[in-house]
Amino acid sequence: MFDFLEGYDLLGAFWVTVQLAVFSGIGSLILGTILAAMRVSPVPLMRGFGTVYVNVVRNIPLTVIIVFSSLGLADVFGVTLGAADDFKALSFRLAILGLTAYTAAFVCEAIRSGINTVPVGQAEAARAIGLNFTQVLSLIVLPQAFRSVIGPLTNVLIALTKNTTVAAAIGVAEAALLMKEMIENESQLILISAIFAFGFVVLTLPTGLILGWVGKRVAVKR
Repeated sequence: MFDFLEGYDLLGAFWVTVQLAVFSGIGSLILGTILAAMRVSPVPLMRGFGTVYVNVVRNIPLTVIIVFSSLGLADVFGVTLGAADDFKALSFRLAILGLTAYTAAFVCEAIRSGINTVPVGQAEAARAIGLNFTQVLSLIVLPQAFRSVIGPLTNVLIALTKNTTVAAAIGVAEAALLMKEMIENESQLILISAIFAFGFVVLTLPTGLILGWVGKRVAVKR
């Protein structure tokens, strides 16, 4: 039944998907945290930039961002990310850049919602003992905010894992591109679809279960 899989690097394709999700997840968590800090910053310019970024990026289709990363940044502006002579590596890095830029907007809003759950009195008390905004945010607010938004961040990570399929639009050899190739070459549409659907379930279901358990363990008791 599965003889048609011979000649296709199924595990390799899903390994590329995992790498896209991990690297983009780390990047979007860092960028999203910075954006969340900007959105609650006392500096109007920083608040404005964070607000505009989130509202604009969230309303642009991911496919447009990924294609712009390839055609716009690479072809028009000559951005190579250190992989000018390797098309596969360049496409992979540009896909991570696009996924990070897109997902960071959702990470930002998740973290900002967590910041809003921290009692205002704690921040006021921290300022009263001489801590500045950066110290209050990093030492008092963000540690509690992260603990309260593990659930929403898990949903964002799962969505990111599924969104990696859009990277096929710029030739990244991940699961969706291999699936397209197999459907074009083989006459096993239902079976191929079931295999790839199962593969994504294997990737996302344990992530949700594990991070859901972690979220309950570290939740802040109010």
